Amino acid sequence: MRILGIETSCDDTSIAIVRDGIYVEAVLTASQINAHRPYGGVVPELAARMHTQAIHHLLPRCLEKAGLTWSDIDQIAVTTTPGLEGALLIGVVVAKTLGMMLNRPVIPVNHIYGHIYSAFLDTDTPPEFPFVALVISGGHTQLWSVTGHYQFELLGQTRDDAVGEAFDKVARQLGLTYPGGPPVERRAALGNPSRFKLPRPLRDSPFEFSFSGLKTAVVQLVAEIGTLDETTVNDICAGFQASVIDTLIEKAGAALRHSQASTLCVVGGVAANQTLVTAASERLVGVRVVAPPRHYCTDNAAMIATAAHFFPITKRGDLKELRVGTVTM
Repeated sequence: MRILGIETSCDDTSIAIVRDGIYVEAVLTASQINAHRPYGGVVPELAARMHTQAIHHLLPRCLEKAGLTWSDIDQIAVTTTPGLEGALLIGVVVAKTLGMMLNRPVIPVNHIYGHIYSAFLDTDTPPEFPFVALVISGGHTQLWSVTGHYQFELLGQTRDDAVGEAFDKVARQLGLTYPGGPPVERRAALGNPSRFKLPRPLRDSPFEFSFSGLKTAVVQLVAEIGTLDETTVNDICAGFQASVIDTLIEKAGAALRHSQASTLCVVGGVAANQTLVTAASERLVGVRVVAPPRHYCTDNAAMIATAAHFFPITKRGDLKELRVGTVTM
């Protein structure tokens, strides 16, 4: 079974072909980071326009990279929610067109479920059920209890900023580049996390997150200090990242105990933070911590194809009904 996946939920245009739900035969992604960097974040209208420009070039190149033709594709998968509406629409229109032209089923995929299923990609030892999924990205911070394929229970999520958004905003305050995760992690490795006392937010709620207060604490600290030298920037990054990691691991541990699970899947763009993954592996005793390779942490179509592979056939709807916002549950 080969599924061609399409992902256009935000600022990455991605096409992939996945065999049997696990083996990635080809994946191509056109990043828009350079276009959005001057604005310090994603501009929705620009993102949609760039998806339109990129997607038609990526489709034939992906088939060529895999050494396949359209006749080798059994199903089409596409992200339909959540995401930027204009960006999602590009992928949905292309997927429906391909479905009608090739007479192939088109499977709508929830972007969050795609991130969870990224832990199954290119591995002979996929996570065993039950497990807890910590979904951390620029738009989402969520804890899920997963007891089987498409058996998800949302335990808690952020009340305000997502963790990746907090990294971006802190990086902007410190004069670092967008996206903020990589430069903050690099500078944190050079800093002293104990120099500045930053809050560990929402400790009284085991599964919910809040990062707006932590972000505000950094903004106030920067205003109090005034001119920042290199050492101070490093130390603020270290303190901020330590607060984030402590919070994520503490709440993931509570979710594991609640779910009676011994596996934690750390997925989403912020899962590329190796400091976090290493700390989780060290602190969560007796827990298997699974994180996808870095190239499957950020938005990609391989995870969408994999999520579609495991979607129950009995719940698949009519192609004519597929639209932005269609959910796979």
